[in-house]
Amino acid sequence: MDMTPEEMTKLQKYMQDKFGNANILIRERSQAKDSAEVLMQGEFIGIIYKDDEDPEDVSYDFNMAILKIDLEPAA
Repeated sequence: MDMTPEEMTKLQKYMQDKFGNANILIRERSQAKDSAEVLMQGEFIGIIYKDDEDPEDVSYDFNMAILKIDLEPAA
């Protein structure tokens, strides 16, 4: 099932509150309607997938890849 604009708004508010960052934005994906992009200050940081296999137990999975190069200190 597609992720609705209302769900994206609720997820955005939840993540902003949870991480204490009002710069988190949830944006729909043009190629996949069952997920949304997560951006922080305009930078893509991950994807939220909707799991509605059981309509009585809908959940969302936030997936964020962290590259090793991002962990290394700036020279």
